Amino acid sequence: MKHYTLPIIIERDADGFFVSCPALQGCYTQGATYDEAIANIKDAIRLHLEDRQADHEELAEEKSVSLSTVEVSV
Repeated sequence: MKHYTLPIIIERDADGFFVSCPALQGCYTQGATYDEAIANIKDAIRLHLEDRQADHEELAEEKSVSLSTVEVSV
């Protein structure tokens, strides 16, 4: 069993938390709490990788993602 470390992006909104994995196109989920969202994205990533493996597709390479902010005046 291979272990993967993949970047995720967590966004909070009025309904809870939205989480996506930019290394895996279309891999995203949500949760009412932060902990629920993290558990859900782990499940979503595992299922995504298992599906790709079953289809004999290449699995995602581990990538580093940097998140930063910029200031914009309007």
